[in-house]
Amino acid sequence: MTATHDVFNQATPLADVSLWDINAPLQDALRLHAPGLDTSALRGLGARAGSAALQDHARLANAHLPRLRTHDRFGHRIDEVEFHPSYHALMSAACEAGLHGTPFSDAAQASGHAHLQRAAAFMLFTEAEPAMLCPISMTYAVTPALRDNPAIYRDWAPQLTARAYDPALKLWRDKPGVTMGMAMTEKQGGSDVRANTTQAAPDGHDDWGARYRLTGHKWFCSAPMCDAFLVLAQAAGGLSCFFLPRVLPDGSRNTLRIQRLKDKLGNKANASSEIEFDGTLAWRVGEEGRGVPQILAMGTMTRLDCALGTSGLMRQALAIALHHTAQRSAFGKRLIEQPLMRNVLADLALESEAATALSLRLAHAFDHQDDAQQRLLARVLTPIAKFWICKRGSLFAQEAMECLGGNGYVEEAGEGVMARIYREMPVNSIWEGAGNIMALDLLRALRQGDVAAALAHELSPARGQHAALDRMIDALPQRVADGVPETEARVLARDVALTLQGALLAQSAPAAVFGAFCDSRLARHHDVFGTLGAGADFDAIVRRAMPMN
Repeated sequence: MTATHDVFNQATPLADVSLWDINAPLQDALRLHAPGLDTSALRGLGARAGSAALQDHARLANAHLPRLRTHDRFGHRIDEVEFHPSYHALMSAACEAGLHGTPFSDAAQASGHAHLQRAAAFMLFTEAEPAMLCPISMTYAVTPALRDNPAIYRDWAPQLTARAYDPALKLWRDKPGVTMGMAMTEKQGGSDVRANTTQAAPDGHDDWGARYRLTGHKWFCSAPMCDAFLVLAQAAGGLSCFFLPRVLPDGSRNTLRIQRLKDKLGNKANASSEIEFDGTLAWRVGEEGRGVPQILAMGTMTRLDCALGTSGLMRQALAIALHHTAQRSAFGKRLIEQPLMRNVLADLALESEAATALSLRLAHAFDHQDDAQQRLLARVLTPIAKFWICKRGSLFAQEAMECLGGNGYVEEAGEGVMARIYREMPVNSIWEGAGNIMALDLLRALRQGDVAAALAHELSPARGQHAALDRMIDALPQRVADGVPETEARVLARDVALTLQGALLAQSAPAAVFGAFCDSRLARHHDVFGTLGAGADFDAIVRRAMPMN
């Protein structure tokens, strides 16, 4: 007699695997741009990120949420957020991997591929836990911005680029490493930062330059326990950018009031907050009135991370779906052998590989900002990649969840990773500018130079390899040159993204992947996963994506 509670026909956890070794699309996309790159560090990170130990830290960091302590037990205002120890373990691992400001160190810059290698590492770590990567991403983005205040950059750069993490609120010079955040949006403005009302009053000069007192609020301040923030406030000369440390140079705490933590759909392990400034000390970065351009420069880099993060989550969801369906049986076959399921899995694999290819291409452009064409492509591809990849993310996660059925929908004390992925996906689409903001930014980017010529040059290596791709390659430069009305900006962003993905896959992916992508995305409209034509080589596509060594 079989016991009623015997467990059988259930998949095992996908754990203790090297996320690098099982990700051929990531390896090939990286090889396209940096053929001789030493990937030993990525292999090591892949093993750590895929370990059961780090997965357990991710579970605990999401099960035990950040907690706000506005006062200590004696009534003193402290404005601190407490995290579970697993959150700090994850932060330490990310900093040790150099995912924050390390690419801006002299040693990393010397490699010529600092941003590309960091991008691949960021994607690998995302598969372990994405929520706490928010302060890591902001530290990455704001590090170069501080160069507009040379005195602050001189003092803070060693800790910003160091592979170390220290969560304590104390002087930067007493810490092995620091993190930074950004606080831009206000309740009345949202993406329209020019509507900000926070005021900056001059308060003299010191070793860090022009000092101000800030009064106002920020509706979203993510990771409020960072060591410092770049914030926007209205000065006499207009909206300006300011450096605001939590601990002042004399060792006292700055006035930063955390009003409450946000209760978010996902991104649970990370604390997002509302904050108030009341005579808060800050130092100007750059010129008065130049706050918006300053913030846009930082936003470009965090938008790169939105594309990278979504690509990483896609790969994680795909790997879990493949791992599950390879073990689970239904109707006399393993799920992965069922024809319709095989179509869904292959289609998801195409989407994941295309997202990886486009994200790494964008990161490659950041490594070559001394080249005018690469600089222009970085400007244009950033809103395109963020718009399209992030838009596809939630649909992707929902389809991958269906591959697990009810098991995918259940969270079970944080162990249901697929549900966590699903809740996490929208944040990358919303944060740093939602879809309309990205589409409008693309239209602005088209006025920055000869984008049509740059795209034509970028797409030329793929010409002649697929009829549908050739049609897009022929048409796009003229569409870009002619421009489109604002109402069609999303359509243009989608079409450029798909064409670039096809061209990149022509250079880095096997013929089965490239052909099926162009057939399904460029030759016809792709509206739902699992609709590849019967001619697609399902076996080859699924075999390439399988999460096994």
